[in-house]
Amino acid sequence: MVNVHALGGAKMMSAAREALDKSGKKTKLIAVTILTSMDELQLSEIGLEGKVEDQVLRLARLTQKCGLDGVVCSPKEAPVLRNALGGDFLLVTPGVRPAGASVDDQSRIATPGQAVLNGASFLVIGRPITAAPDPIAAMQNIAAEVRNIHV
Repeated sequence: MVNVHALGGAKMMSAAREALDKSGKKTKLIAVTILTSMDELQLSEIGLEGKVEDQVLRLARLTQKCGLDGVVCSPKEAPVLRNALGGDFLLVTPGVRPAGASVDDQSRIATPGQAVLNGASFLVIGRPITAAPDPIAAMQNIAAEVRNIHV
């Protein structure tokens, strides 16, 4: 799986899709929508007005139109995207934090279980594991939480 940024636009995403298809490899191509560390204020600072969810949906629709396999999005936007874009469109969700974990620089987060319930295809969990005193135990706890989800 490789990613590009959806803000690169349709021409860039279509070119990436074409190049990857020509390679003959069965690599999934996804696009980053809006970083999970960003909120409306930060979007406004870079000239994007409106709700984060609306921007994410707009970029995800463009990504799907360009033939990409999915997007990177917050687990908070996953239900809207899953409903709008279908079950086969990949939703890769950073901003996943176990209950009680530090949110660090993330603005739009969910627990692993909630991310799965929201429709995430893949969970991206970094610091809650890598910075844990016992990373293996942290990962095992997260895996247990996800296994106990009934979707």
